[in-house]
Formats: sequence, C-alpha cells, structure tokens
Amino acid sequence: MAVNEELYGFMKEGLQRDVPRAQLEEVLLGTGWPRDQVRGALSAFADVTFPIPVPRPQPYVSAREAFVYLVLFSTLYASAFSLGTLLFELVNRAFPDASTDPARALQASREVIRWSMSWLIVTFPVFALVSRNTARAVRDDPGRRLSKVRRWLTYLTLFVAASILIGDVTSIVYNLLGGEITTRFALKVLTVGAITGSVFAYFHRDLRQEEISE
Repeated sequence: MAVNEELYGFMKEGLQRDVPRAQLEEVLLGTGWPRDQVRGALSAFADVTFPIPVPRPQPYVSAREAFVYLVLFSTLYASAFSLGTLLFELVNRAFPDASTDPARALQASREVIRWSMSWLIVTFPVFALVSRNTARAVRDDPGRRLSKVRRWLTYLTLFVAASILIGDVTSIVYNLLGGEITTRFALKVLTVGAITGSVFAYFHRDLRQEEISE
C-alpha cells in the first residue's frame, strides 16, 4: 500500500525527535487518520535502535520477476487443471454414464487422458523447478517477498481457489437438497476440493509466514 507523503514525513520527523511509536499512532488516530494508513506509515520505518529513522524496503516491480512469477503461476494453474481433468476422466471410467455409447466414450476418454498427461508431464516439472528456484531466492534475499507481482498473483490465486471451493460446497448443498448425490458426483467434488484446497492452504500459509516475518 502506498504511504501518504505527508503522513510519511510526519512519522519520520516524530521518530527523529524520539517520540514513541505508540504515541505517534495514538495522536494520528485521534485526529482522524485511517488506521491502515497510520500502520502503513509506521511500518515504513524499522523498529530498531538507531540515531535516525531507518526506512524499510518498499514493495517493488521487477520485469524479470514478473516473468518468473507469471511462469510459476501459469504452470501451477495448468498443472492443477490437467490433474483435475485426468482424475475426472478416471472417475468417468470407473463409474460410466449408462446413457452414453461405451465405444465412443472410451475413445473420447483416451484422448482426454492423453492430453491431460501430456500437459502434466510438461507443466508440472516446470512449476516444480521454478518454485524451487524462487523459494531459494527468497530464502537468500527475504526482500524478494516484497515483489508486487508476487503478492498480486498470490492473492489472485487465493481468490480463484476460494471461489472454486465456495462453488464446490454450493454444488454439494444443491445436490443434497435435490437428493441427487451419486458416487460419481461425490468423487468429482472431492477431487476439486482436494486440489483447490491444497493450493489455497499452501499460499495462505506462505502469506502468513510473510506477515510474521514483517
């Protein structure tokens, strides 16, 4: 979040005069400044003992990191979708639809499975490699966590995963109310829930670690 320049200057001058951080926050809140802006201005300076205020590194945008994170998240989406499609097709094979022609359904199923496995074989290793490299880069330089592209894509992924989970649960409730729960349907719902839930849990934990480190 961008810090108001006037608020930033006030905070810097107050810290230079050794005014306690809690007192600065209390005064600003008392005069009507929004809490998130006050906290943002305070967090712009490190809470360390030093003769002058020490600024924290601010979020940034890097073209190279934008490319890396776009590759990372796009291969994640492709891998998750391909895995879900593959598992769906295995469920279809285990519990075939009686209304479809078995020969045609088998042929179509083979094509879907081939494409899903092809995408997984290509995208998942790329995702794993890029993920390992970015994780190592963040460990070596924690300041990389401040990448705006990384944060935006992480929150976008959380939004997509949460939306799918909500839709998944809604679908279960809808079919329960209609008495239309079948083994085939239940397995597909569990597949979607497991994949999206794992993605959501992973990135939510990553953001929590980021907040703790700050």
